[in-house]
Amino acid sequence: MNSSAFIACDESVIRGTRDGATPCAERSKPWVLAATIVGSAMAFIDTSVVNVALPAIQADLAAPVREAQWVVNAYMLMLGALLLVGGAAGDRFGRRRMFVIGTVVFAVASVACAWAPNASALIAARAIQGMGGALLVPGSLAIISATFPENERGRAIGTWAGSSALTTALGPVIGGWLVDTWSWRIIFLINVPIAAVAVVLAMWHVPESRVESRDVAVDWVGGALAVVGLGALAYGLTLASESGWRGATVLGSLGIAVVMLGLFVWRETQARAPMMPLELFRSRDFSGANTITLLLYFALGGAMFFIPFNLIRIQGYSAAAAGAAFLPFSLIMGVLSRWSGGLIERYGARTLLTIGPAIVGVGFVLLAVPGIGGSYWTTFFPSMVVFGFGMAVSVAPLTTSVMRAVDDRHAGVASGINNATARIAGMLAVAVLGMIAVASFGNALDERLAKMSLSSETRELVRAEVPKLAEAAAPPSVDGAQRTALQQAFKESFVHSFRVVSLVAAALAFASAVCGWLTIEPNRRSRT
Repeated sequence: MNSSAFIACDESVIRGTRDGATPCAERSKPWVLAATIVGSAMAFIDTSVVNVALPAIQADLAAPVREAQWVVNAYMLMLGALLLVGGAAGDRFGRRRMFVIGTVVFAVASVACAWAPNASALIAARAIQGMGGALLVPGSLAIISATFPENERGRAIGTWAGSSALTTALGPVIGGWLVDTWSWRIIFLINVPIAAVAVVLAMWHVPESRVESRDVAVDWVGGALAVVGLGALAYGLTLASESGWRGATVLGSLGIAVVMLGLFVWRETQARAPMMPLELFRSRDFSGANTITLLLYFALGGAMFFIPFNLIRIQGYSAAAAGAAFLPFSLIMGVLSRWSGGLIERYGARTLLTIGPAIVGVGFVLLAVPGIGGSYWTTFFPSMVVFGFGMAVSVAPLTTSVMRAVDDRHAGVASGINNATARIAGMLAVAVLGMIAVASFGNALDERLAKMSLSSETRELVRAEVPKLAEAAAPPSVDGAQRTALQQAFKESFVHSFRVVSLVAAALAFASAVCGWLTIEPNRRSRT
């Protein structure tokens, strides 16, 4: 495509009809899907691969559990908080432009992650990755929304969700193999060639789109308040699992969180162009869909954090095998998401958003069944299959409900809010379910220690290992049969805590199904 045609294409989309039915938009549709799928896949691969590599990262960098949690949470924090800014920036400065900038930032930060000399440097680089993702992820859906008319949007979003899942299905397997064969550092370099492809496709084939209005602005102050508030909340919750709720640092962090998040809400009511327009939540569909997202992705994010530790440290899987364990989930979701996107027009989002999360809840119940050992096919495979089917039914109608609930000028902001809700839910899940896991782990371990003949000094050393969860190890002073018994006690205690976390996640998934039935209006077509 030559430059003059490219410029003309930009103008036709910016000035085109409301339903996007311009000749340029028609020609752009396949390339739009390709670019957004490839770019989004990079962010999705990173999340799943890092979870699989986290045990190796923690061991190599000698990082305590709190720092291991922040390898995940630093990314989720910046991504979740700044997605709201990213959506508005795309609407204001151009969705393609922000998509490309986000992709480049993400790739550069990935290289920094690969070179990180310690946990602190890795956490900082992961935070920058989150900033890039905050521009990249909402841009993907906003570009699709600007290109496809409403009657095609559900199937297009389903194609995006399904294809992204398919392209990332092999990510954890390949990443796990790289961790086993070379180093966890290699997994971050996977992002570089993917980013290059996404940028080339976007620059040469995706038309620019933006909201031509003086009312569209980027609420940088609101973004800063959200980052500080959510960061303080996550830090306080993470620290509470080790220090208890009465520690000055914990109470101080939670106090700062309350103040900053309160200021954020106040800011959004006063700003001329808020990053999160509160009037959007007057829509029953919009509020309901985001509540479903919060509950469902809280459950899913917490479980996905703990599953690799169970598989690798307790069940004895290699990193590659642990990555392969997620394949049924990714493949089923990828294959069926386009199908579920087509069901929206026939059955309505309400039915799908009741059935889908309920199926996911059954998957969490199945996840609580396995003990130590056993074949993958009879332990974790059934839950992965059910997860995949449940999420395939849920994702496309959930996203479509959000986008249909707002008018076109709020497409980027709506996408940012919904994606931010999902990422923030995952971040809070790691902290909150981490507390639950540590508490249940400690209680289960105490029951087992009461049956063992240990000195008071040894008991104190063993209790000090509780915050490490799956990484807990018997003190060096203990050997022989007693050491073997302690290691078995650690494993059994972790399995107990994993079951508790899985059942909590199941309850949240079932709650999201109830929310879907109560809040999503049947076959809603109108917009607010």
